Amino acid sequence: MAAATATTRGTAVGCGCPLPLPCQCSYPALLRARLRAALATEPLLRNGHVLTASSLLTAGLGGLFWLLASAWYGPAAVGRGYAALAAAALLSGIGQFNLGDVLMRFVPTAGRHTRRLLLRCYAVSSAATVLAAGAFLLLVPVLAPELDFLRTPVVAVAFVAAAAGYTLFVLQDGALTGLRRPGWVLGENALFAVAKAALLGLCVLLPVSGVLPGSGILLAWSAALLLSLLVTNAYLFGRAVPAHARAGRDAARPAGLVRYAAADYLGALLRTASFSVLPLLVLGRLGAEQSAYFSLAWVIAYTLQLVALNMGSSLIVEAAHAPERLAAQARRVLRHSAPLIGAGAALLVVTAPWLLSLFGPGYAEHGTTALRLLALSALPNLVLGLAVDVCRARRAMRRVVALQAALLGLVLLLTLLLIPPLGITGVALAWLIAESTLALALLATTGRWLPKGR
Repeated sequence: MAAATATTRGTAVGCGCPLPLPCQCSYPALLRARLRAALATEPLLRNGHVLTASSLLTAGLGGLFWLLASAWYGPAAVGRGYAALAAAALLSGIGQFNLGDVLMRFVPTAGRHTRRLLLRCYAVSSAATVLAAGAFLLLVPVLAPELDFLRTPVVAVAFVAAAAGYTLFVLQDGALTGLRRPGWVLGENALFAVAKAALLGLCVLLPVSGVLPGSGILLAWSAALLLSLLVTNAYLFGRAVPAHARAGRDAARPAGLVRYAAADYLGALLRTASFSVLPLLVLGRLGAEQSAYFSLAWVIAYTLQLVALNMGSSLIVEAAHAPERLAAQARRVLRHSAPLIGAGAALLVVTAPWLLSLFGPGYAEHGTTALRLLALSALPNLVLGLAVDVCRARRAMRRVVALQAALLGLVLLLTLLLIPPLGITGVALAWLIAESTLALALLATTGRWLPKGR
């Protein structure tokens, strides 16, 4: 009987060993079994991993996009193209009012009000983004003379479409995440990534890609966004939203949304500025080629930050369903994500020269140190991102705004100090120092932003 019990217990964790637990061969199988069980029963980790897989797939295919761009265009064109897309992302951040995160927070409990909430967010955000993009085009000669090619009619339309399309893209991601449909987030991001790479090749062959250097990058991006939006919103409004409305027909109208959205928008705007202003600063201070070298290092390193971003999104959704578990779930996210990000950062530090050499010898020569510093910043970014998401779940919006403002202020100050002597390495070092300073302060004051729990 004892032997039979031991065999059953060994087989249960997948090692097949007849010895009683714990046996030496049972530990890896036991860990795998526990991970599978956790992902199967815990929406926090399961949805977070699916969202992370979506982001990593998008980042990998995005790397292919920039690899093709660097092969078909020179460094100056790549630098201008990336700066144009960074400007579109910044204007989208201005116009979307961070309503994607608001949808993530309020859609889980919106019930029959979900469709109306989503359509209103779409209308407000897209209109604001179009106005912001139009104003930016008028001011390009003053704000960013290097982007003057955006004022060509065809390219101008593509730029406005890219900004507005990215706004709707973020909003639909927020809605799908709030509806606990992360699989569709994975699918739509894969569609967008594949489409923009294919369309980039098409733009090289078409005469319109020769309008001005780098325009093909922007045109491909805009057309791929349109395709992804059409497919995803057909599913979102045709199936996902009606099913959610039927399941929560008696849900009350979301309360406190405007006040939450206003504060969250300010915090997100500061965060978006922290990310988007760096390529523009590099372009303005160091020129288009250095902008290309920094931008691709940034694109590669940003994949590590996607883990914290997506686990935080899953945390906010689950906190809406079970606010009493916020403390335990936040600590679980930290324990679960830190080893993954640490391993990824170490891998990038080792492989940085090889990865950048895929884009050309100049990228490896000028961007290796910057990529290593940006990769290391992913660990303190996990702490900062978790603190922001916990405060958002608790509706402690003043602290959210303060943290984002502190990051932007530190990044700008340190970048302006370090970019003259160190170039793009100084920009990456400024980001690492800013993130680490805030993370250390947050770890020293955990009781102020993380509720106590067992």
